[in-house]
Amino acid sequence: MAGHVQSLERAFRLLEVMAARGGVAGLSDLAADSGLAVPTIHRLLRTMVELGYVRQEPSRKYALGPRLALLGDGASRVLGVWATPHLRAIADELGESANLALLESHEVLYVAQAPGHHAMRMFTEVGHRAAAHCTAVGKAILAGLPDERVDAIVRAAGMQARTPNTITTPAALKQELARVRARGYATDEEEQELGVRCVGVALPGDPSRAAVSVSAPVGRMDDALIGVAVPLLQRAAAGLAADLAGA
Repeated sequence: MAGHVQSLERAFRLLEVMAARGGVAGLSDLAADSGLAVPTIHRLLRTMVELGYVRQEPSRKYALGPRLALLGDGASRVLGVWATPHLRAIADELGESANLALLESHEVLYVAQAPGHHAMRMFTEVGHRAAAHCTAVGKAILAGLPDERVDAIVRAAGMQARTPNTITTPAALKQELARVRARGYATDEEEQELGVRCVGVALPGDPSRAAVSVSAPVGRMDDALIGVAVPLLQRAAAGLAADLAGA
């Protein structure tokens, strides 16, 4: 590839490995997951530590550094601007709130929302973080990740029961993610909050790090509404991904 900078690509690969492992990884983990030689990893990490993008823990493991938060905040704001027209189109069509969330470390971060038109509507505050295993956006994203990445995220986050409906074992989650892959969308069946049902679709990507969703009270979010929402979400996900690719 013309203009390809190998050291830059390798540095980002290491950051992604740390993110997939919950933000912290040992040298052996980085070598195993990245496929890079240990001397190369040492050299890249030394530079990133000096710049503040990585820090070394007392345990000698490496963790994502504080300067990444500044980049993440700026990127999230820009992504929210790009996503708003797509989310607004969904909300106008369905009358229900539409959201965009990113996978950040071992959680999902909501970065944009278009509120619905009902007096009683679901509102997820931009900037809110939630567990991936019990949200539609989270499960949509996890379904596109390799099993070892999912395992690392679950280990870092745990599988706390938010409601009696929450999936709380890795085996049950893997079965659920298989269903998500088969049908092309994920649902939250009152797993994050009682009385709320959501449907989510991941943005196209390899792997995807973002998903769009629609949430509503269970009384309105019936199977018929999900059937209407899914193609709208798929169209919005493809459109946003295309916008971002051309940005």
